[in-house]
Amino acid sequence: MARSPLSGIEEELAGLEQQALLRRLRTVEPVGGSGVLELDGREVDGFSSNDYLGLSRHPALREAAARAAARYGCGSGASRLVCGSLPVHRELEERLAEFKGTEAALTFSSGYAAAVGCISAVVGSGDVVILDKLAHASLIDGARLSGAHLRVFPHNHLEKLAAHLDWAARRHPGARVLVVTESVFSMDGDRAPLADIVRLKEAAGALLLVDEAHATGVLGRGGRGLCELAGVSGSVDLQLGTLSKALGAAGGYVCARRLLVDLMVNRARSFVYSTAPPPPVAAAALAGLELLAGEEGAALLKRLNTHCLEMEQAGFGPVQSAIVPVAMGEAARALSAAEQLLRAGFFVPAIRYPTVPRGRARLRVTLSACHESSRVLALCRELKGLGPLPGDLGD
Repeated sequence: MARSPLSGIEEELAGLEQQALLRRLRTVEPVGGSGVLELDGREVDGFSSNDYLGLSRHPALREAAARAAARYGCGSGASRLVCGSLPVHRELEERLAEFKGTEAALTFSSGYAAAVGCISAVVGSGDVVILDKLAHASLIDGARLSGAHLRVFPHNHLEKLAAHLDWAARRHPGARVLVVTESVFSMDGDRAPLADIVRLKEAAGALLLVDEAHATGVLGRGGRGLCELAGVSGSVDLQLGTLSKALGAAGGYVCARRLLVDLMVNRARSFVYSTAPPPPVAAAALAGLELLAGEEGAALLKRLNTHCLEMEQAGFGPVQSAIVPVAMGEAARALSAAEQLLRAGFFVPAIRYPTVPRGRARLRVTLSACHESSRVLALCRELKGLGPLPGDLGD
């Protein structure tokens, strides 16, 4: 009898469950605008979303999406190279370029698509990608897809980065070299030393891609990101980010010089062969950018910074972003702690392998301007009640 093509899948899932690594989808329903969720029939405070400013449910974004749906419909129909660009896509890209201080911008259907498409368009076989060890999976996948030689340096380890740049110059003279890092790292919440990285890449004649997904809308003047805060925006060749976090919508973008954007239009497969983002989503992102630039955006940023300070003063620091990881060690302990918090009324995800290395599981607290200070402080008390915590997340 022929072997079933599904043979072994049940055992594979059972093995994941035994290791406390099995994932399941959970249905949640937002309640009001203060980060409260209905989960399994009860209300809990959600500290799991990357909606850092609470814009995803903001009336201005809802209204912008509704107007765009009425004007353009719900879908874009095809790739923009096939059916053309709608005005809302052009307007969003012009506003993103202005926001980031670059010549041009290009939007993608997701942050993952932006990362994969950008890297594989800019470098190829014979080139070199040098990547921070803790860079997001989308950046790793983009580097692998490009076919370039890949080198990884320990997290924020400048000496090793310099050594890799020297290696690239010796072993691959004439190759295009791309250094890739996040500005705020998605699972650790810490920052990259961007000024030092810029110094090294410029000395080596390399390009630099900085993923600002978790810094856009959170750090820098008017939420422009860590590149702006560090004063290096003009020296970063590719500023990548998402529209789905602080900006409250969905999709990804790359801001860069015009010739790099033109290259991506022609070579980024995740752009060329994907239907354009839905017009209502693009309109919502544009509204999020406009709101961020005004007084309400400044007030939301101030409120978010207050929550970061509250957690730091409670002993969960240093807090460098809206992401506050709490080390658990083993996956089973992280799951148990997440369930304990859920019983206490707080939805905080347990982050486990392969998202983080084995033995370095954690709770990932994400703060939002929509949270109430009283609930942030209550969460801190519950976290302290979990017992002794490992002090080091590792790298």
